[in-house]
Amino acid sequence: MSLFKARDWWSTILGEKEEFDQGCLCVADVDNSGSGQDKIIVGSYNGYLRIFNPHPVKPGDEVQPEDLLLEVQLREPILQVEVGKFVSGTEGLHLAVLHCRKLCVYAVSGTQGNVEHGNQYQIKLMYEHNLQRTACNMTYGPFGGVKGRDLICIQSMDGMLMLFEQESYAFGRFLPGFLLPGPLAYSSRTDSFLTVSSCQQVESYKYQVLAFATDADERHDTEQRKLSSGKRLVVDWVLNIGEQALDICVVSFNQGASSVFVLGERNFFCLKDNGQIRFMKKLDYSPSCFIPYCSVREGTINTLIANHNKILNVYQDIALKWASQLPCIPVSVKVANFQDLKGVIVTLSDDGHLQCSYLGTDPSLFQAPKVDSREINYEEMNAEMKELQKIIREATKTQDILPESEKQRDVTVTAEVSPDLDEESQATDSEVKAGAVPSLTVKITIQSRVAAQKPCLAVCVQAPLAVTCDQFVFNDLEPDSSETVVLSVFLKENCSPPELEGTCMVSYNIPTELNPEGIPRVSQCSFSLPLKLVCFPAQPSKAANHKLTIDTNKPPISFVTIFPDFVDPSEGDQANALGFQFLTGSKTTLLASKTSQRYRIQSDQLEDLWLVTKELIHRLQEHFKKQNCKDFSCTFSGSIPLQEYFELIDRHFELRLNAEKYQELLSERAVQFRAIERRLLTRFKDKTPAPLQHLDTLLEGTFREVIALADAAEENQANMFQAFAKLKSATHLVIMLISLWQKLSTDQVAILEATFLPLAEDTQELGWEETVDAAVSYLLRTCLSKSSKEQALTLSSQLSMPKDTSRLKKNITLFCDRLAKGGRLSLSTDSATQPAAVMPGGCATIPESDLEERTFIPGSTVVFASHGQTTKQKSKPGLSEDAAEETKSHEL
Repeated sequence: MSLFKARDWWSTILGEKEEFDQGCLCVADVDNSGSGQDKIIVGSYNGYLRIFNPHPVKPGDEVQPEDLLLEVQLREPILQVEVGKFVSGTEGLHLAVLHCRKLCVYAVSGTQGNVEHGNQYQIKLMYEHNLQRTACNMTYGPFGGVKGRDLICIQSMDGMLMLFEQESYAFGRFLPGFLLPGPLAYSSRTDSFLTVSSCQQVESYKYQVLAFATDADERHDTEQRKLSSGKRLVVDWVLNIGEQALDICVVSFNQGASSVFVLGERNFFCLKDNGQIRFMKKLDYSPSCFIPYCSVREGTINTLIANHNKILNVYQDIALKWASQLPCIPVSVKVANFQDLKGVIVTLSDDGHLQCSYLGTDPSLFQAPKVDSREINYEEMNAEMKELQKIIREATKTQDILPESEKQRDVTVTAEVSPDLDEESQATDSEVKAGAVPSLTVKITIQSRVAAQKPCLAVCVQAPLAVTCDQFVFNDLEPDSSETVVLSVFLKENCSPPELEGTCMVSYNIPTELNPEGIPRVSQCSFSLPLKLVCFPAQPSKAANHKLTIDTNKPPISFVTIFPDFVDPSEGDQANALGFQFLTGSKTTLLASKTSQRYRIQSDQLEDLWLVTKELIHRLQEHFKKQNCKDFSCTFSGSIPLQEYFELIDRHFELRLNAEKYQELLSERAVQFRAIERRLLTRFKDKTPAPLQHLDTLLEGTFREVIALADAAEENQANMFQAFAKLKSATHLVIMLISLWQKLSTDQVAILEATFLPLAEDTQELGWEETVDAAVSYLLRTCLSKSSKEQALTLSSQLSMPKDTSRLKKNITLFCDRLAKGGRLSLSTDSATQPAAVMPGGCATIPESDLEERTFIPGSTVVFASHGQTTKQKSKPGLSEDAAEETKSHEL
């Protein structure tokens, strides 16, 4: 038995498929035995009323028949049971049972038995009240300070408080601003009713205010309301708790003060009589019920709080003192005193599991056997330690979070892309201005080796591409079965896509013996789309604003061989120029040199170079791979087009700033619009007509401004989407050029992509600029740092939108500078401090001060040249301290 598990003292299951809730449990000496021993009263939504008197011979014994004192069916759902002094002329305790449309008060009495079956108990109806409104809950107490008797207050579902002075109906009052009923309690110290309204605030109403307020039955009668002398129902105090309340309870264990306890959905509050917070506790779980009880320490109150994790927590004020495991989720908890045990915890679940438990444990009588002593063999221990360290080193080499995929998966998904475009385009709702937008068919097949439950297929392509259907739901797959779906991919937005790739993902459940519902699994695959989906052949253009030259170590290949889908076969091997017309209207030209091993790609837009350059390198690699040529390589020796790249960054950042401005203006105009609406509503409600003073004109003008700003913000959002797509294409191009320029490995290219392409989508909360700036700054201070002083600098842990892009552009330029000096990209800590690398050809490294001064040249490009000899230069103003120190070291 665990120390942190509630000990079962007595338990039983009530009925079959009966339902219970918070008010269905009560503990009290309902039969007035005078022994101080509580009985357990339980009512169910099925109309059964049961009274128990548990007295097991030993903890955990089965329920004895004599434990059930009474069981009767009242034929109406029981919402709440309470015990109090509800009958006039006597101070004995009686049982009040609340039904949906009736309140019944019973007397419970027992007759001494003469046989072994024990005493006989019965209930007698003392009086009942038929309710005109559907009841929700009730509370009781000495309303108005009466002595020796309890009055009952019932809250209806439509917000009416109905008060009964025992056998007679007193009055009814509607709560102001009511929407949904909340928990209800009565404070005898302040003579007030406490509830939590739909506005998520605790409200207190004085009994005297309720008594003298206008009668609820007359509130719709205008003439009676004019003649009545009643007052308006005013709340005594209000406290906003910001969440719905599960229960409210008022306790007073001494004459000094009382406390109001409120259990919210995520917080636990203790309030003073006047509504001030005495303390509160934030809960890291979802509570289900609670009960405060007296503490052994003066000035504190203990509280039991049960949650949906089947845990019962014991708090002393806000300090957690104990936690124990329960067998079920309770909806009601009480503390009772029985003849054999004081302070028993009584819990009731929604399906009728009634349990009496206590906290603690029995001493364990188990003793561990003695282990035979043996001498330690240090040589074997050292060998075992080395073997374990070797296993640990091998395991830490791989940086994969998920385990490697199985050789033969239970469910596999494959995608087959059609080599030809659809004869009849399936594109729908495309915004491309071209005459006909082509589409391409993708056939996806799901094969299952085992039984798979609830298979769902999701197909994802990055915008501006779209698919005709991206979600598929199948019936359960049988072993060795398959499903096939066909869909089409097309260009939806009016901009070129940065990637021509898609992903298929299948989610399913594999049932097991221990888990019949199934264990969730995922299988996925990727597919590539052809270039002809977004462009078609066109006439090459001779002039262009942007040009790139790719060098190879093999003679140029005819475009008829590597681009058969874009070149007419009749041109033969003479075709050395090829034009690509994108659906968005831009054109890119590809040229092959006749005398050298070079290819040139040129276009008027920088971002349009990316897809053609990627396709060229990919097809060249595939061509030479088929010919078993393993030494083929591509290089780039030109200048990185950073200035044109920075212009795209500035354009994207400008649209982000515009979006922020539009959001602020919309917020201001919306506030203005609501203020005018409130003024107009006040004027219309006024009994004495007054001129509108052009408020209607101001309202119409403000409305037009809101609509115009919303349209402008929507247009700016569309422009920002296109700008981000262009920025991603240009970023892909820059990454490829840097990798060809520095001949980076696959891991280093992956670091570059993670640094410059961290986001699939751009948002105002987390944008591309601040994310890339943080990533580049991290690399500059780790693997690309040139001194320990830079490594000691700490980066900000919070990302926020920058004021401008100057810092980002400076960091990107410095990043390329340090790569030119021989910096090596790595995420390991061992490469944090690197010696200066020697560039190919025996060239010495360039001092950073020289690089920073010679970064930009006429022509708006960055050139990284090899210097055979460094010249002496004085440090100029504007250089960083590290650069100035390095320049001085070279002068010496």
